[in-house]
Amino acid sequence: MAVACRRSSCPPRRAPRRPCGVFGNIPDDDVHRTIDALPQFCARDATVIWTRHRGPPDLTPTIRGWFAGTGFVELGFESTVAEAPRPGAFPAQFVGAHRWPRDPEALELGKRLFTFFR
Repeated sequence: MAVACRRSSCPPRRAPRRPCGVFGNIPDDDVHRTIDALPQFCARDATVIWTRHRGPPDLTPTIRGWFAGTGFVELGFESTVAEAPRPGAFPAQFVGAHRWPRDPEALELGKRLFTFFR
């Protein structure tokens, strides 16, 4: 999932000025369902870029495993900050990139992928 700098529910003048990715704002089961569905939306060699915090519970190792289990190839996984966060600062975000090495799968119509909870 791409990094989104504004939440669609925020007016432009009041939108947060911090990274907010889809995988940090939907239930864990929906993250898994979305990853499983991504081959339907990816052309061969497409790159999926996603973000997630590593606060408890740290789901990033599981997310990386879900991508691998679906058939994606990991291209990278990095922190958005080079130093330890200050107390009270917005926590570091981690960015992953995975490549889809095959042709797209057939699209399943009418399937819910995720629900935002923030």
